[in-house]
Amino acid sequence: MTNSNRIRAGMVGLGMIFDETYRPMFVSAKRDGLFRRDYGQVELELAAVASRTGSRVERYRPEFPALQSFSGNDAVARLAATNVDAICVATPDDRHFAPAKLALEAGKHVLIEKPSVLTLQELDELQRLADAKGVLAKVVYHKLADPDHKKLRTHVVDDVLKHVNNGYCSLLEPKSISGSQFSEWLTGRNPGTYVAVHYLKLIDFSFGPHWKLTRITATGQRGQVGPATGPTWDSVQLQVIYTHPDQREAAFDIHTSWVTPDNFPGYVDQEVQFRFDNGVWIAHQRKRGVEVCIEGRTPNELKNTPNHHYNGSFVEPWGDRSQRGYGIEILQRFFEEVATVEFGGPVDERPARLKAMQSLSYNDLSADRNCVAIVQSMEAILKQHAAGDPGCLVEVNSSEGGLVLFSKNGTRKVLYPARV
Repeated sequence: MTNSNRIRAGMVGLGMIFDETYRPMFVSAKRDGLFRRDYGQVELELAAVASRTGSRVERYRPEFPALQSFSGNDAVARLAATNVDAICVATPDDRHFAPAKLALEAGKHVLIEKPSVLTLQELDELQRLADAKGVLAKVVYHKLADPDHKKLRTHVVDDVLKHVNNGYCSLLEPKSISGSQFSEWLTGRNPGTYVAVHYLKLIDFSFGPHWKLTRITATGQRGQVGPATGPTWDSVQLQVIYTHPDQREAAFDIHTSWVTPDNFPGYVDQEVQFRFDNGVWIAHQRKRGVEVCIEGRTPNELKNTPNHHYNGSFVEPWGDRSQRGYGIEILQRFFEEVATVEFGGPVDERPARLKAMQSLSYNDLSADRNCVAIVQSMEAILKQHAAGDPGCLVEVNSSEGGLVLFSKNGTRKVLYPARV
């Protein structure tokens, strides 16, 4: 079967996330393409990349021999000026906005790693551009596709689990994350922004949309990754309060760290507990079925408690080698949505297809407001804490603004004036 339908993709950032998820997805797509009855056969090609130095590109030449590479301060602008159709942004979390804006201004579909941006002001600007250019602007929340999390939401949608009251989420990263893999960009950063957003979206998407985000508080610890009095955080404890339509409040505590010992058995430790009127949901990634020890290879090269659901390399029963998992499938889904918009029917029906794909609340920027509001609030609270003013609280949609930070000394600061 041959077909001229083609999506040329651009990539901003060639770090760990690209290597573990985007690269195998593009390799698979190069081999198999995309196919569905409504849009037919679509070729998906990684055509160009933008990175700071370009030093990593050559390692990918065997898989992508025609790959264009742009490096330097204007790399993203030059990438956006090419004929790519979609651009993926997988840079550090405080470097998402600028490349995403350049891509949208150039009329490209955009996929951004979580968190999409760090402020609602930035989110508003990207959403305005996406609407003006008639393109998709999406964010990667791969944990929504975890089988455990999908089953949780299924029970909520089917009214099996009724009325969530509170919950606890924990994600602990090893010291190698902060000490080596991300050491060059984490000054002034925190693990809450880096990973808590996975659970913020899980909570907001799974148990919403009829409740209201109400309050945010946060604290944390410093001293290992950076100075004990500095702006760089070892761990963060975040609390988020929602109010149900019946005025009952639901509280969620989310603990994150990137200073767990590197030899911790699970490498990355992830746990959730949610309590409902009629039940309790408890899920733990390290305890769902596999534990392995191999002399000289675990726990560093191979993990003692691997998560094969997220991303794994396999020899299939029929002999083929594959790399698959929800961390990869969620990326392919974005390109399926692009294919739906561009090739899923007559040209004059494209606006309707675009609107349908923009209505998907699991990944569209238009549905990311609560998550970005929490991230913006958390970062403002931690900044005040580092400046000697701990214990701040942010109220959402009060009479004074959409996000208002209250200090213990009685001062107030409007972080975002419009309604969240």
